[in-house]
Amino acid sequence: MSNDHLAALLARRPELTALSDDIRAAHELFLRCYRGGGTSLLCGNGGSAADADHWAGELLKGFESRRPLPAAQRVGLDPDIVSKLQCGLPAIPLTGFPALRSAVANDIDPQLDFAQLVQAFGQPGWLFVGISTSGNARNVCAAAEVARARGLYVLGLTGMSGGRLATLCDVCLCAPSTRTCEAQEYHLPIYHTLCLLLEDALFGA
Repeated sequence: MSNDHLAALLARRPELTALSDDIRAAHELFLRCYRGGGTSLLCGNGGSAADADHWAGELLKGFESRRPLPAAQRVGLDPDIVSKLQCGLPAIPLTGFPALRSAVANDIDPQLDFAQLVQAFGQPGWLFVGISTSGNARNVCAAAEVARARGLYVLGLTGMSGGRLATLCDVCLCAPSTRTCEAQEYHLPIYHTLCLLLEDALFGA
């Protein structure tokens, strides 16, 4: 992997230097997932729900690259459409699905909303991403448990302690703060850097 984007992140946020190996490891999880034809499933609550949706959006279309469609995907399409569509990396933010999640909350257990979606969607070799600044969000941890049982890779983004989520992850990126707002401020540049690294690796710099 190119270290340029990671070096730029650490220059801006030197307090994240201790996470450099874990960021590389998280990048490798994404590569294994996508090179194997997989999909990433992302979730969180509150501000972390917004981050899950934001992160998925950066994966589903070009981030800093236009990601033009390969020739095989242009067949049968109007040239005007071909010129505008971009290659996307499959990513599902589990923070949507209001009908399903409210049904789970009403009929089963509100702490299993994300877990039910992982059970329905998840496949071995895919990647589950759980975001929780405390690391103890019960619905995120339950979903991580299901992901592990179904053979998905598990990546966490948490605050400094890692919480229970860290014990369920293949890789956990623990932001160096115990304050929710500060942990969230670290999460955004971390996942933007991961998007840049992925885009370079899969679509060329």
